[in-house]
Amino acid sequence: MAGVGTAGADPGGSEGGGALGAVSGGLAKLEDGLNIFAAVTIFVLMIGTTISIVSRIAGYPIIGYLDISEQAIAIFAFLGAAYAQRLGSHIRMELLIGSLPGRLRWAIEALATFAGLCLVIVLIRYSWDFFLNAWQIGDSTVDIEFPTWPAKLLVPIAFTIWAARLAVETVGYLRLTIWPSLTPVAVPLQLSPAEEAEREIREAGIERDDDALVHERETAGREGRG
Repeated sequence: MAGVGTAGADPGGSEGGGALGAVSGGLAKLEDGLNIFAAVTIFVLMIGTTISIVSRIAGYPIIGYLDISEQAIAIFAFLGAAYAQRLGSHIRMELLIGSLPGRLRWAIEALATFAGLCLVIVLIRYSWDFFLNAWQIGDSTVDIEFPTWPAKLLVPIAFTIWAARLAVETVGYLRLTIWPSLTPVAVPLQLSPAEEAEREIREAGIERDDDALVHERETAGREGRG
C-alpha cells in the first residue's frame, strides 16, 4: 500500500490554491498548536503517573491524581483529530479508490469526506448536549469532585475544528473533480513507498547523496511491489 496521509509538501499549507490554500494554512496553524498541546499533555501525564506510582509505593498517594488524569484524556484523544485528518492519518480503505482515474477518484473522495463532515456535525450536536448537561447539574468526579464539564467541552470544540478541516477538504476535492489538472490543495495525497521514504528523510533534515537516494527509491519500490 502507498504511504498514507502526506502530500508532496504540507497538505495544510497555503502554497498556491488562492483563498482555499490560505484558509487551509491558517487552520493548519491552529491544528499544529493543538497537536503540540496534546503531545505536551501526554508527556506531563507520563511524568505525573510515574511520580504517582512511586509515591503510592512509598505510602504517600497523590489524592485525586486519577481523577485529573482521566479528565485529561480528552485533550489528547480529541484535539489531534483535525491534525490527523489533514495528514490523512485516520484509518481508511484505499484499495479501490487508489486505482480509480483522476476525476472519478476525486468525486468519490469528495462524497466520502462530505459524509464524514455530516457525521462529525451530528457528533458536535450531541457532545455539546453532554457538556451542557454536565455544566447545568454540576457533574464532578467521585474522589475530589473535580468538575467534568471542561473535559466534555473539549469534545465539541475539537469536533468543530475537525469539521472545519473536513469542509476545507471537501472543497479541495470538489475543486479537483471539476478541474482534475490543477495542483491538489488542502487535501491529503497518497505517496508511493519511495516518495514516503524520501519525505521522511527530508523532514529529518538528513543529507543524502544522489546514489543513496536512488538506492532507497529502488528498495522502497521493490517493497511496494512485493
